[in-house]
Amino acid sequence: MSSRQSEQEETVIIGGGQAGLTLGYHMARRGRPFVILDANERIGDAWRKRWDSLRLFTPASFSRLPGMRLPAPAWSFPTKDEMADYLESYAERFKLPVRNGVKVDGISKVDGSFVVSAGDERIEAANVVIATGAHHIPSIPAFASELDPRIVQLHSSEYLNPSQLQEGDVLLVGAGNSGAELSVELARGRHCVLAGPKVGQIPVRHGTLPGRLGFRVFRFLGHRVVKRDNPIGRKIGAKLGSKPDPLIRTRSKDILAAGVERVGRVMGVDGGRPVLEDGRVLDVANVVWCTGFRTDFGWIDLPVFDEAGEPRHVRGVVESEPGLYFLGLVFLYSFSSDVLPSRGRDAAYIAKHIASQSRKRVRRPKRALAAA
Repeated sequence: MSSRQSEQEETVIIGGGQAGLTLGYHMARRGRPFVILDANERIGDAWRKRWDSLRLFTPASFSRLPGMRLPAPAWSFPTKDEMADYLESYAERFKLPVRNGVKVDGISKVDGSFVVSAGDERIEAANVVIATGAHHIPSIPAFASELDPRIVQLHSSEYLNPSQLQEGDVLLVGAGNSGAELSVELARGRHCVLAGPKVGQIPVRHGTLPGRLGFRVFRFLGHRVVKRDNPIGRKIGAKLGSKPDPLIRTRSKDILAAGVERVGRVMGVDGGRPVLEDGRVLDVANVVWCTGFRTDFGWIDLPVFDEAGEPRHVRGVVESEPGLYFLGLVFLYSFSSDVLPSRGRDAAYIAKHIASQSRKRVRRPKRALAAA
């Protein structure tokens, strides 16, 4: 498409993951036209690109999208490839208009319409929904560039399996769920060092009968109680949000049993080697950064962010910029908003809001004509 031409759509959904597909389902049910833009070459690739042994933390019965069951036993934990294939099948079943390989690099507003740019493509839209997820940009400390170039470095988003690493010790930086799971996997064939302060863990073993009960309780609280529209929910949500996520499947004793060495924080580099907070220099051949992800909305050229760079919204609706929406953010409406079991509710709310506003825009010219 020429850069001088602009396509027109009523609604553009940016992101073809669980959030975007769920919103597409609800938009289709309401009969509203839309298009989903996804940077991946294939639906579900965001899951396919994760490490080979990754499994969902959420049971299959709670991981499905609205209107279609996930083909796995209810209390099993599907693999990342099973989840990816499910998403692809979901889009096919409901004939969702997903355009893959389209990386959006800008959103602005011209003459009252949103302009979504992706390279030379331009799409004008009355509504734009940012459904790219809560965190998707790998977060790596700046001093990583000072490490000896002979050390193999990978972020957890790039790690697939042990074959990517060279012989020798491996340092995993970040002791959350990713660091815990990968340390146990890598410790089967080499010495592993897991750096970072210990975090808590869920009180029962993941996947057990007590774990099932615990999950139901947690989901109820996170979905029904800890919400932004009540004072108690806001207070609890803020408190929980300030703490690191607890270990879910891999527990502290599993890490110790695997022979993983636990150390403190990595604070910098000395002579090309990582340095711990106690001054110890680690002589390792590999570093895997399990340091999480960050959000980057710098490509959105609209005044809708607060001093911390977070979007101002109410249940995903940006009231200061009518027609702009966010979906899949942390604590968007409830504490479960950025995880699989909540996206149906948030997406349904936004689809209803878009449909309502679209009908108002259609009716206005008729009222104006009658007045004339």
